[in-house]
Amino acid sequence: MNNKHLKRIMIPIVLLLVIILPFAIPTKSSGDEELLAAFHKERQTSIQLIEEKTNLKRFVFDSGYHFEYPDAVRGIYVTGHSAGGSRFDYLVDLVNNSDLNSMVIDIKDDFGYLTFIPEEDSPFSDLGQNYIKDIQEMMKTLEENEIYPIARIVVFKDSVLAEKRPELSFTENGSVWKNNRGEAFVNPFEQEVWEYNVELAKMAAELGFQEIQFDYVRFPEGFEHRDDQLGYSKGEYADDDTDDVQKRVQAVTDFVAYAKKELETYDVDVAVDIFGYSATITEAPGIGQNFSKISENVDVISSMIYPSHWSNNYFGIPFPDTEPYRLTDEYAKVEIEVLSKLENPPVSRPWIQDFEAPWIYSGTGIPVTQYGKEEVEAQIKALQDNGINEYLIWNAGNTYSENVDYTP
Repeated sequence: MNNKHLKRIMIPIVLLLVIILPFAIPTKSSGDEELLAAFHKERQTSIQLIEEKTNLKRFVFDSGYHFEYPDAVRGIYVTGHSAGGSRFDYLVDLVNNSDLNSMVIDIKDDFGYLTFIPEEDSPFSDLGQNYIKDIQEMMKTLEENEIYPIARIVVFKDSVLAEKRPELSFTENGSVWKNNRGEAFVNPFEQEVWEYNVELAKMAAELGFQEIQFDYVRFPEGFEHRDDQLGYSKGEYADDDTDDVQKRVQAVTDFVAYAKKELETYDVDVAVDIFGYSATITEAPGIGQNFSKISENVDVISSMIYPSHWSNNYFGIPFPDTEPYRLTDEYAKVEIEVLSKLENPPVSRPWIQDFEAPWIYSGTGIPVTQYGKEEVEAQIKALQDNGINEYLIWNAGNTYSENVDYTP
């Protein structure tokens, strides 16, 4: 047992003894009522003072690493393969030689695997893939280079858990249902799935990550068109006196609130990735995402606002992928208005685009917009023009444009 884990065990024991030992209750004898009452009053006062002095209610886990929150998070996405391979050195250099300062690193990937091998006695040891061969060494590198670490955990898109536990998934004709990309989802109504993912988040926090970013916090796309055809449990939501849309919204919102509460003692920020269009409507009826309700339960909201992901004429823009500044500017205005109505709004940190989307140009006769320095800077500038200074950049292959000014 190392000193860090020993400290975690000993501190609560010592504090408990500090509280209990001085207050062994005296034996009551005739005429001692006033003395006993005075004793209890003094005891309560002393306990209150101890709580204030020791900050018992805020005892938090210490990973042993030290990271400072940047002036504003400007980050890139990093897969497990990149984090554990030769590309990692290139990405570290990219951050060091620019105004970037953060990395969002896959810890639980889009299939449901861990991107590293956990300890042998871990209940999740069977999930481990040896992409990041020495995760402690990786964390040390991030610390030495002052790169702010964010752990990405894919939640309800999880083919591994779905195949292992079909009862926690959605089934069709006796088999686990998969979308047209061959991906399976697990059921947001199932609280066992919540616990499973939050325990993985705690593992990431113990590794030293300063923020947990939950992705795919939703039902499968288009779920409202197939829910009657699929077999699945609604768990504790089955008897709710609401329609199916509101049941889905409540389940997703409740998961986020549960995760936030469970991670309080780890002193990490909680973030959620969400479709950008969710901010422009009351709620996304099929997938269960309500932008405002999710935002009320997180420290950071990361809307995926890639210009390529919006339908034609959204915000009145004929072909959004060709106008990255205008699309980002229009979205930012909507989000700011929505967040301004919340009592305690989260930090806005959108995902922006550094990739091409040739598939959306098929049959249009429009040349494919090549995303590079100009297009990335246009999105960043649009956010800054609206007072949003944090952002994350997505490229699935972790190949980022050269010579970008990340603070234009």
